Amino acid sequence: MHAVPPLEQDLVDAPVDTSPAHAAASPEVIPAAPAESAPSAHSADTTRTSASERATLEAVSGAPVRDLRRVGIHPDFWYPLAWSHEVKRGKTHGVTFAGDPIVLARTESGKVFALEDRCAHRQVPLHQGVVDGESIRCGYHGWTYDCSGKCIDVPYLGRERLPNGVRSYPCREVEGLIFVFPGDAALAEERPIPPLAAVADPKYKTRRFGRPVNCHYSFMHENLMDMNHQFLHRRQMGQMRARSVGRRRGENWVEVDYTFARMAGQQPIGEAIVFGQSRKTGGDNDKDVMTIRTEYPYQTLQIRTSDQTLVMSLWIVYVPLDREQRTNRTFGLLSIRKPGIPGVLNLAWPLLVWFTERIFKEDREIVEAEQRAHDSQGADWNHEVFPVINELRALLREGGAPDQIVGAGTGDTAIIRFWDSRQGNPLAKS
Repeated sequence: MHAVPPLEQDLVDAPVDTSPAHAAASPEVIPAAPAESAPSAHSADTTRTSASERATLEAVSGAPVRDLRRVGIHPDFWYPLAWSHEVKRGKTHGVTFAGDPIVLARTESGKVFALEDRCAHRQVPLHQGVVDGESIRCGYHGWTYDCSGKCIDVPYLGRERLPNGVRSYPCREVEGLIFVFPGDAALAEERPIPPLAAVADPKYKTRRFGRPVNCHYSFMHENLMDMNHQFLHRRQMGQMRARSVGRRRGENWVEVDYTFARMAGQQPIGEAIVFGQSRKTGGDNDKDVMTIRTEYPYQTLQIRTSDQTLVMSLWIVYVPLDREQRTNRTFGLLSIRKPGIPGVLNLAWPLLVWFTERIFKEDREIVEAEQRAHDSQGADWNHEVFPVINELRALLREGGAPDQIVGAGTGDTAIIRFWDSRQGNPLAKS
C-alpha cells in the first residue's frame, strides 16, 4: 500500500496518523499523478483522431494510455445481474452482461442457476422457455438443459443421441442479489464475492436500489469518488465544501477521505436522518469523515462520525449491459445505522428514499451528459486535475479487460476490446 498526501491546498489542517502500525509500515510518499492535458487548437487534428486509430497506435508503440471509456470491464469477477425478487420460483429471467445474453432460472426447489440465453438447436432465447423441475425446457422444440448446461432431453430423439449443451455460469445468491461469474469459471472459487457493506448487521437498515444508466461504468466510479462535485447538488444539499484529507492506494484499489462543511443553506432532512442529528451551517464544524474506495470492480462509501461510529455504508457496482458498454445497471446497497429509539428510522425511511433518489437523478443526468460529450468528440478530452481521480483512472485501465491486436502486419489490424463470453476471448472491434 502507498500512503499519498492530501491535495496541496489541504495540507494545513490534514490529520497525521501517528499510530504504531502507520510508523511501522513506513509508507512511501509519492507525488500526485500529473493532470491529463486538454486539447489545444494546434493539436486538434491529433486529438480528433478516431479512438480506434489511437488505440492501435498506442498498442503498437507500447504506450500504456488507453481511452478509458473504451476499456471493457474485466469479466473475471462476481457481478450481480438481478435482484432475488426478480427471479420467481419456477420462472426464467433474461439478463445481459456486456452484451452477452444470460438466462437465470429458479427451480422448483428454489435453486437459481445461469446459462447462456440460447438453445443449442435454433438459438432462440431460453428465457422464453419454461422451468421443468430442476431444469429449463426451450419453448420451441422442448430441448431441455440442466443447471450445468447439459442437454438432458430432446423429446423426439433417443437419449443416446443427445446433442451438446450450452455454457453454464457459476451462480450464487447472496443478500437478495443473484451473482454470476461471467469470465473464466475456473477462477470463481478463488475470487470470493466481496463483503456487502452492513447488510447482514441488524444494527442497520438497508435500502436496495439501482437502475440502468446510459454511460460507461468508469463515469460512475469517477462521479462517486470525486466529491468536489457538490455544486451539482446545491439545490438538495445547500452549499457544501468538500475537503480531501487523505488518500491511499494499493495493488487493485484506491480510496480517499473527505470532510464536509455546510457554507450556506439548510441541512436537508435526508442528511439529518443519516447522521441522526442536525449539522450547523458555517465553518469547519463537521468532523465526520467520508471514505470512498474503489476496489476493482466494486465501490464502497462509508461515513463515520468523530467517535468512529459507522452511520452509513454503501456498496455499489456498475454492470455493463450492452456490448459497447455504453449502458450500465447499478446495484447498490445503502445501509443506515438505526437510532436508539426503535421504529424512528422506519417512519423516516420514505423521506430518505426521496432524498437519495433526487441526488441519484442529478448524478445520472450529469454522467449521461459526459457520455454524450465523449461520443460526440470521439475521444476522451477530459482535463483532469484531481490527483485521486487520475489514480482511479489508472486503476480502471489496469484492471479492465486487456486490449489485444490481431492481424498485425497484415494490413487488416483490429483491436480486441470488449469481452465476448461465447468465444472465451474479447470481441474484435475494428
